[in-house]
Amino acid sequence: MDLKELGLEIKKYRKENFISQSKICDDLKISRATLSSLENGRGVDVGIKKVMQILDYLGYEFYIKQKSLFPTLEDLRNE
Repeated sequence: MDLKELGLEIKKYRKENFISQSKICDDLKISRATLSSLENGRGVDVGIKKVMQILDYLGYEFYIKQKSLFPTLEDLRNE
């Protein structure tokens, strides 16, 4: 997953929960420009801590898994 895909996922989660960018930004003390840039996949310098805060706010988590030689069921579904 690249930054653009991550941003689109964050945007999707936010909209599914009917939360405005302004609400997240006010609650997390981040700029709306930063969140907008992230959601639109623009090359903004967003730290992992901010991304994790946003995901946590939306009820999701960021995790790392060991790379496998074989695709997972989720990988196959996404193709």
